[in-house]
Parts: sequence; C-alpha cells; structure tokens
Amino acid sequence: MYERKIPLDFDCGISIAMEVIFSKWKFCILIEINRGITRPKDLVGSVEGITKRVLHQQLKQLEFYKIVERTTYAEVPLRVEYSLTEEGKRVLPILDDINKWGLDFAPKFKEITNSCNG
Repeated sequence: MYERKIPLDFDCGISIAMEVIFSKWKFCILIEINRGITRPKDLVGSVEGITKRVLHQQLKQLEFYKIVERTTYAEVPLRVEYSLTEEGKRVLPILDDINKWGLDFAPKFKEITNSCNG
C-alpha cells in the first residue's frame, strides 16, 4: 500500500472520505457492485474506460478499508465476487446526492467548458 508523505488528519471527515472513496473510479465501482455487477471481469466491462490493473488496485484499496469484501469460491475456474460491506452501503446515499448534483450542474458545466474551448 502507498506510504503517505503527509500525515492524514483524522480530525477532518472530508480528508478521511477523500482517502477512502474519492478517485476517478471508486464511485463507479461501488455503484456497479450495488447494481449486482460483482465479478471483476464484469466490472471491467461495465465501468467504461477502466483497465483490469486499475480495477484490481481500486478494489484492493476498497477491500483494505472494508468498504467491499471479496469472496473467493473454490471452483475450477476460480471465481471471485465482491460485495458491499455495511460501511460500503452507508456510502450509497452520498453517491446518489453527488450524482444528483452532477446531473443538475451538467448544463452549466457544459456551458462553461464550451466557452473555454471556443
């Protein structure tokens, strides 16, 4: 796991949340797992643009922080599935709020980015 150069501020909830769940991919991964996409192969296909390597890293971090749990089935071929823990389920309403805000802001965002590009 990555070793921090700057210590984490345990008195700041935003810092903790950013450390645990903020990344380009973690929100999408959590949403897809909640929708029932639990196998790594299927997650790669459902999270547009993510690579197997990055997915593995993100799942490993989410597992480390106990946001998801990994279940390995002793089958041939080996089967691995991920599910949300109780802490992972507690994040879902926050993701819904962020999604709602993003959709509401999208027209303004499009207007701002279009004015910068042309």
